Amino acid sequence: MQAKQQKLKAIDDLPDDAEVEDALDRLYLLYKVERGLRQSDRGDLLSQQEVRERMAKWLK
Repeated sequence: MQAKQQKLKAIDDLPDDAEVEDALDRLYLLYKVERGLRQSDRGDLLSQQEVRERMAKWLK
């Protein structure tokens, strides 16, 4: 599915009473997932230990 069609489908799948903020949230989620997949394809990954260290800082 092409990128534009994917975004239009994501918006179209929202309930009829959805607000603009709901559409923006869904589009932002798609953006973050696509960005993460591109990073993964480039090999730009964190080790499990690096994730644990970052999480420990966040949870302080």
